[in-house]
Parts: sequence; C-alpha cells; structure tokens
Amino acid sequence: MTHLSVLQFDLRRAPSCPDTPADRTRACLEMVRWADAQGISVAGFSEHHNTSDGFLSAPLMLAMASAACTQRIVLSVSALQLPLHDPLRVAEDIVALDQVSRGRFNLTVGLGYRQCEYQAFGADWQRRGKVFDEKLAILLRALSGEAFAHRGVEVQLTPSLHTPARSIVFVGGNSVAAANRAARFGLYFAPAIDDPALGDAYQAACKGHGFEEGFVIYPREPCLTLIAEDPDKAWKELGEFLLYDAQAYASWAHPSRRAYAESAASTLPALRQEGKYAILSPEQAASRIVEKGSINLSPLCGGIPIDAAWESLQLYSEQVIPRLQAKD
Repeated sequence: MTHLSVLQFDLRRAPSCPDTPADRTRACLEMVRWADAQGISVAGFSEHHNTSDGFLSAPLMLAMASAACTQRIVLSVSALQLPLHDPLRVAEDIVALDQVSRGRFNLTVGLGYRQCEYQAFGADWQRRGKVFDEKLAILLRALSGEAFAHRGVEVQLTPSLHTPARSIVFVGGNSVAAANRAARFGLYFAPAIDDPALGDAYQAACKGHGFEEGFVIYPREPCLTLIAEDPDKAWKELGEFLLYDAQAYASWAHPSRRAYAESAASTLPALRQEGKYAILSPEQAASRIVEKGSINLSPLCGGIPIDAAWESLQLYSEQVIPRLQAKD
C-alpha cells in the first residue's frame, strides 16, 4: 500500500539527555541514510534560534549534508522563518540543494512567533507580515532565473533552478492570513494543523487570485510518534523526554500559534491522553498508517537517547513495514 512516512528532526535535547549534541547530529544523518535505504518518504528539519536546548538553528546545512549522502528520500525544511533571512542567500542555498539532491528538496517558509528571534537577527517584529511578503517576492523572483534590479544593482541567480519553484517553496502557517498569502503568491499551503477551515479559506483565496493549481499539504496527526514493543514501558522510560518537548514548546506560546506540538499537558498521563505525542506498538502503528495514510516518526524527540531512537526505527522496518506489505 502507498503511504507517506516522515522522519522529523529538530535536535532539541532535555537536560537529562545522555548524548552530546555532536553525537546526536551525527546520529540524525545516520538515520536519514537509513531512512533512504528503507523507503521512508521524507526527512524533515525544523528551525528555531536563540534557544537553550540545542534546537536546530541551521536546517539548510543539515539538509545539504543529508542530500550528499542519500539517493531517493525527499528532504524538507519546515519551516524556515524567512523574515530572519536574506532572501537572495536563501535562493542560492535552494539552488545548491536542488542541484545536489537532484530535485529532492523542498522548503516551507513561515512567519515565526518568537519575538526574541526577531530581536536577535535585527528583524522588524512589528512589520513581520509585510517583511515576509517582501522577502518572499524577492525569493521567488530570484528563483525564476530572470535578471532583476535589487538594491540598486542587477542580480541574476546562476545556475538557475531546474525544478519549478512551486514544487519547492511552500507557505506555512496556521491562520487565514497565511492561507491567503499562499494563494496570493501562487504557492501550495502547508498549515501546521489539520484544520479543514484553513483549507477552505485557502481554496477560496486561490479562486479569488485565479490560482487553479492550489494544494494543501496537511501534517496529519499525531505529529510525533515512536514505536515500541511495549508502549506502557516506553512511556515510563522515555516519557520524560516527550513531556520536556511538549513543555518547551508550550513555553513559547503565542496567541496566534496552533500546531500539533502545542500541548496543554503538564503530566505524563495527561500528555499520553492528549494524543499529540504517541508511542505505538508495531501493530498499532501499522493500523494507524492504514487509517491515516501516513506516519510521522520523531526518533530523537526531546532528547530521547540515541539507542532508544534506533530501537524505534528498527521496529518500524522489521515489524511495521512487513505488516503493511501483508495488507497489500
């Protein structure tokens, strides 16, 4: 059967994590190579800055390292906070990634929601929506390969992008404004939550802007999944890392933020009951994939030890995949 399998990394680590940041970064690349050989659909990398727990701050670099050591897996950065970056620099990086990966890279651009990140980069928090629009327009114009005037000089991106920009650059967000932005720029929309109302708003905006090829890329719940022979035991042994991840995200709460990682849980039982973080047996995982059509694996979530992360992935390849094949 056909399903979407995603391996997600942000490299955040709880204080109790036994592994060094360097070891976890290398493990991440080894897991991407493993995923490439196993037929995993996508390896995803997130971005945040000015954190105390090692959250991935250079996802384009890690995506490039992954592109160089893989052959078929799609590499996705979601989401890059475009207002914090020079759009021409991002365009150059996209072209390099497209060349090395041979068309296996995509990028979701987002607005972000942490003012301290804007302050650290000298970006305008009050005008962030307008800055996003301005930079996205420059990014797309550069990716078109045409020469254009920018800051008083003619610029042209060479080599040019050989994959259509619409297949590479998506707009993220969890608001009607984000849906409208995606439609206005003629790009696919990748919301952070499975909200049909956002999809409806996007499709209406696409119609209004004459964009007939609009498409919504939903994340599909749950967004953070581990696989274990005994989920009850795994929750006791690894739950602290999932709870750390949930509470770390919650500490960044912003009124406009809605995402599956946005948890209200303060205890392990509450986190498990909430369902945004899941530890499934191989049989449960196979059933969930059949039901949802996808699975999001987060083996290193919150600082889960490398050895335990590999156990989760090996169960996927040795017990989940055969169950799916038996259903074909």
